[in-house]
Amino acid sequence: MAENADKTAKVAKANKTSPAEFIRQVQTEGRKVVWPTWPDTVRIAIFVFIMMTILSLFFLGVDSLFGALVRWLLTLA
Repeated sequence: MAENADKTAKVAKANKTSPAEFIRQVQTEGRKVVWPTWPDTVRIAIFVFIMMTILSLFFLGVDSLFGALVRWLLTLA
């Protein structure tokens, strides 16, 4: 069991990268990022706004129903 721990520690040391290499890797990955176009950004923003409005109205309705139900139950007591 101690041998496995030693091997794991050696592998971890071998896999470490220097800070400079890490920065280079981050920059390389950053160059691979494909940013959305302006029309895509506008379309997604409109979609998010519409979904937010629909869900807000839905939860307003559910909350109102539960509120009315609780008020009705409290009048019975």
